[in-house]
Amino acid sequence: MAKEILLTKEGYEKLQERLDYLQTVARSQVSEKIKTAREFGDLSENAEYDAAKEEQVYIENEIKEINEKLMAAVLIDESAVDTKVVSMGCTVKLQDLDFDEKFEFKLVGSTEADSSQNKLSNESPMGQAILGKKKGAVCDVFAPGGVIKVKILGITL
Repeated sequence: MAKEILLTKEGYEKLQERLDYLQTVARSQVSEKIKTAREFGDLSENAEYDAAKEEQVYIENEIKEINEKLMAAVLIDESAVDTKVVSMGCTVKLQDLDFDEKFEFKLVGSTEADSSQNKLSNESPMGQAILGKKKGAVCDVFAPGGVIKVKILGITL
């Protein structure tokens, strides 16, 4: 049995959009590249053909990977999220007690994690440390650089 992939509705839709793009636009483009490269003649010494075939393999592998993720997806029901404790789909405001810095992120599954969009994986050391904790709790985060103490300042949707 495949491992469950936790996704928000937004994350599921982004994967579906990527899959649609790969299956329609990207496949079509790479087919055209292969067709054009074949017209150059001898395939044994045709760098354009080799590159296009490699791109085709990459696209097909990504399609397969996304399909597997979507089949194993478990959607996080954000309407059922209880903001009394940190749970999947919540936005959490934290304070680093050592550096007195405040930051905020949304707790998501590992497939959706993206630090540039303030989306943190529930499987990360921070995610594991705060999951299930209440507002006001002080948590020890066991990070590669050492233990970080954080305080949960707020939990919202």
